[in-house]
Amino acid sequence: MRSLMIAILLGTAVAASASAQDFNWHGRIARGKRLEVKGVNGDVRAVAATGGEAVVNAKKTARRSDPDDVKIEVVQDSDGVTICAVYPTPPRARRENTCEPGDGWHSSTENNDVKVDFEVQVPAGVEFNGQTVNGEMSAEGLQADVRASSVNGSVRVTTTGLAEASTVNGSVYAQMGRANWTDRLEFSTVNGGITLIFPPKLDTEVRANTVNGDIESDYPLTVSGKFGPRRVRGTIGAGGRTLSLSTVNGGIRLKKSM
Repeated sequence: MRSLMIAILLGTAVAASASAQDFNWHGRIARGKRLEVKGVNGDVRAVAATGGEAVVNAKKTARRSDPDDVKIEVVQDSDGVTICAVYPTPPRARRENTCEPGDGWHSSTENNDVKVDFEVQVPAGVEFNGQTVNGEMSAEGLQADVRASSVNGSVRVTTTGLAEASTVNGSVYAQMGRANWTDRLEFSTVNGGITLIFPPKLDTEVRANTVNGDIESDYPLTVSGKFGPRRVRGTIGAGGRTLSLSTVNGGIRLKKSM
């Protein structure tokens, strides 16, 4: 009986250490600036804010690792605000895990199973950059440009602005309210399809490739170079800017918004 009571007490302690822990941040970000949210294990879900403040909530859960070891860090710079889930730096790591704006961010987990799920509210006019590695990435109903990425999880974006999205294992879906980007816009996955919805008027050079899938377009396409069901090089409208689309196992769809 005494052994059973000890086991129950130990079980309670383990459950408590693995319980959800919350992070809450809110603040004003000027229009034209950027809000970045970067996770490793867990979903990132962004929606439009109902007011003028950005809101970021995070919930930490784990089965065996200590959620307290994963810090949620906030970095503010002249371009906006960056919020990251920063895991303990592994002993043999070559780089320290840090929270940094832009693409220089790095975080190695080394079997740490803490999961951090982010819920984000983005004000109108604020650009959003959302990243995760193992989880779903969604940014829906936003009102500025969006960059969204995962590695193991699908990516879904709807915005009145422009978007770029990528993953490795999952589908990519993006609906945009503008089509006047400069230079290049890229969407990619390996195991999943790509579906893009643009405004009715679209001017772009298309570079689309798939291995196991087909390519469909609602827009008339003037072909240049090689053309086939799995590879397209061509021009929509007046051309100019480049649209790059790549997958291995999945189809590619270019659709007009209604």
